[in-house]
Amino acid sequence: QVQLVESGGGLVQAGGSLRLSCVPSGRPFSRNVIAWFRQAPGQEREFVAALGWLGGTAYANSVKGRFTISRENPKNTVYLQMNSLKPEDTAVYYCAAAGGTIIRTTTDWYDSWGPGTQVTVSS
Repeated sequence: QVQLVESGGGLVQAGGSLRLSCVPSGRPFSRNVIAWFRQAPGQEREFVAALGWLGGTAYANSVKGRFTISRENPKNTVYLQMNSLKPEDTAVYYCAAAGGTIIRTTTDWYDSWGPGTQVTVSS
């Protein structure tokens, strides 16, 4: 397991942008699949985007074309750039990591999680 810390959440108006960051504490990411999930009040945690160690990506249909996941290796940071935000994007966003190279979109595959960062989009 790896300890993860998210940052970059906040309050933004609809149509605005935010960039979330995920940084491992203690040791660098090592052959991990890194993913973002989100959970709105009263709803289950859902997949948002994932980045494989070899560079492959996957996105939920609801964010495709608006969100971009990327890695900056010198800073050992994974980003989630969120553009054209909508009120329905409001949720706590979690960074998660799993070993291996296959990208999966279910929570049970990931064994490391950050505490989450709140994103609120006002209409």
